[in-house]
Amino acid sequence: MNTITLQIPNKVELDPRETVRFLAAKLYEAGRLSLGQAAELAGLSKVAFSEVLGDYDVSLINYPAPDIERDASKI
Repeated sequence: MNTITLQIPNKVELDPRETVRFLAAKLYEAGRLSLGQAAELAGLSKVAFSEVLGDYDVSLINYPAPDIERDASKI
C-alpha cells in the first residue's frame, strides 16, 4: 500500500479517520476503487462502508447511466 502525506494548514481541523473515509468514498464514486477496495482503505467492512457512503452523498449503486442503457437495450 502507498502512503500519501498531506500538509494541511493548522486552522483546518480534519479528523484523519474521517478524511480517509471521505477519500475512499470519492474514489469509489469516481470508479477508481471497487466497493471492497474502498472499504479496505476506509478500514471498514463492506457493509459498514456502504452505510457511510450517504454521509458523503455517494450512491452505493455506482453504475454509469450509459452502461445501464446499453445493458437494458440487450434485454
